[in-house]
Amino acid sequence: MASITLKNVLKRYGSGKSANQVIHGVNADILDGEFIVIVGPSGCGKSTLLRMVAGLEEISGGEISIGNRVVNDLEPSERDIAMVFQNYALYPHMSVFENMAYGLKIAKVPLEEIKARVNKAARILEIGPFLQRKPRELSGGQRQRVAMGRAIVRQPQVFLFDEPLSNLDAKLRAQTRLEIQKLHRELGITALFVTHDQVEAMTLAQRMLVMNAGVVEQFGTPEEVYTQPATTFVASFMGSPPMNLLKNAPDAKAGTIAGVRPEHLDITAAGWALRVEAVEMLGAERLIYGRWVHGSGDEMVIIRTEESHAVPALGSTIHVTPRRDKMHWFDAGTGKRREAP
Repeated sequence: MASITLKNVLKRYGSGKSANQVIHGVNADILDGEFIVIVGPSGCGKSTLLRMVAGLEEISGGEISIGNRVVNDLEPSERDIAMVFQNYALYPHMSVFENMAYGLKIAKVPLEEIKARVNKAARILEIGPFLQRKPRELSGGQRQRVAMGRAIVRQPQVFLFDEPLSNLDAKLRAQTRLEIQKLHRELGITALFVTHDQVEAMTLAQRMLVMNAGVVEQFGTPEEVYTQPATTFVASFMGSPPMNLLKNAPDAKAGTIAGVRPEHLDITAAGWALRVEAVEMLGAERLIYGRWVHGSGDEMVIIRTEESHAVPALGSTIHVTPRRDKMHWFDAGTGKRREAP
């Protein structure tokens, strides 16, 4: 196991005036045995950052350390890492056992040790009965577990996951998230996990790097990121539905954006007046979409209520009151968090 340190890590393609910089000075100290999620929208640089840690992309500046070694100039095979990708990359002509054992065989690990490592990983991942099957005989979730098993048997210092659940359906993704959590508890290996899915990030991370356009907008625990977003980007990206960011809220002063999550708006007899435009029924809850009755009609306000609440008629006016202790304030120019309006 090992810690990971990123010091002002940069990545640019090309040189001179035509250079395209995609990673802008990333800094992070990742503890030994910590599970870190790198989350952000497509194109934000999260996979590029992971590939630089792996050695699959050269860095343009800064320093990456794994354990006590600076690895900038080391080949991927010298970094003592194992990667699990979105595509399983299993050899179709090999059995599950052979797929998991292949890297160890190339490294000339003794056969008895190979068997012991593969059987242990198969037991942890509950794929022991499938060791003699070919990949085509497995479900998508089973193939992903084989890919994880292949990484486990290497006994690396660091696991790197690049959107490993993207090819699975929603139910299987939820199940595999639980398996990954269990796996991390049992092995305690430092892990970096890349995803664009904020649910995966919130459920898996001990801490998360929230990235936007090659910049780390916030590095913190899921609770910190959700309850104290550092920027309007983080506030809108983390949470479903996203936080309401309102320039025209009655409470907002000039140059300030008011933020409030949909679950922190209560329907009351008096308060902010909104005209109902749509209602979404989501089983145990419902989402109400409204716009200001007075003032700018451009801003949409989302309210989350329980199923027991009466459904307002489309076009009707409702009043909502934000919970004052759950309000957030952001600078309208920089998008950065303020502690007061």
